[in-house]
Amino acid sequence: MATKKTVQLSHGGGGKEMNQLITEMFFKAFNNPILASQEDAAKLNMCGHIAFTTDSFTVSPLFFAGGDIGKLAIAGTVNDLAMMAAQPEYLSCSFIIEEGFALDDLNTIVSSMAEELHKSGARIVCGDTKVVPKGCADGLFINTSGVGRILNPNISAKHLQTDDAIIVSRDIGRHGAAILMARDGLTLESSLCSDCDTLWPIVEQLLAANIKIHAMRDATRGGISAVLNEWAVASNVGISVDETAMPVCDEVKGLCELFGFEPYDLANEGTFLLSVPKELAHGAIEVMQRYGHCEQAAIIGHVTKKQPGKVILNTPWASSRYLDLPQGELLPRIC
Repeated sequence: MATKKTVQLSHGGGGKEMNQLITEMFFKAFNNPILASQEDAAKLNMCGHIAFTTDSFTVSPLFFAGGDIGKLAIAGTVNDLAMMAAQPEYLSCSFIIEEGFALDDLNTIVSSMAEELHKSGARIVCGDTKVVPKGCADGLFINTSGVGRILNPNISAKHLQTDDAIIVSRDIGRHGAAILMARDGLTLESSLCSDCDTLWPIVEQLLAANIKIHAMRDATRGGISAVLNEWAVASNVGISVDETAMPVCDEVKGLCELFGFEPYDLANEGTFLLSVPKELAHGAIEVMQRYGHCEQAAIIGHVTKKQPGKVILNTPWASSRYLDLPQGELLPRIC
């Protein structure tokens, strides 16, 4: 039986082994002229308003239904740019790898990153690789930063207006639920997978259709509860949402009942919220469904003058309650 090849400390030592890893794996997967120039810094040609974001990824487990840490790193950073109506252009990528990590697994992760990059056209143009002794990291951590050219500078969490419609792009809570299943080794008969995906193609279609978007945000950690509360405070408005309008798949509902969670609090990695004028809401949904494969996109509520800074959840039993920010750590290391 052949011995599995693993990452050694020498792969981060700046010598022959490191050069071989970078050349044969990273350069091969992320090949582009800027990266191939192998300068100390990438030379970029950009003009106009620029969006810049950074994120670190420590998800556990590294592989889960619907993705892995590599796909998550690219989608997460590209999505942060997309939510600011910025066309993703350039990314940096840094790996912190634990000694003994399987090279085959690393190659799988790098390949999924390259595949995800193609969805937005963004390019990795610089990076760094560090290898730490065994026990000093949990397999692999990734940091990515991204820059993009802003196509609409008027989108902001501070720009919600009274009577705006609140739209969600798809069913909620999938990523958090998928990580929970993978981590706890649940063997439920289910096809549940993470929603992890790049959102730029959908946003690009909305911008091309001249949909007037007031605010846009992907519902990652803290789920849609966090986004709605952040918006209510930033714009000093009230937000009213209807529980019956929330798209939630049966598998997520079942896991929430089993563990006592609420789907509104669970993380997503390919789901976003929009605030648009109510008269444009159905047009926005039509664009998302026709061109963005957002078949479950739905209007879930509206912006109101009542109770500024608060989010009200209307239940199926004609009652209502505050939908508060999640408290504590529901699921650590979901991204």
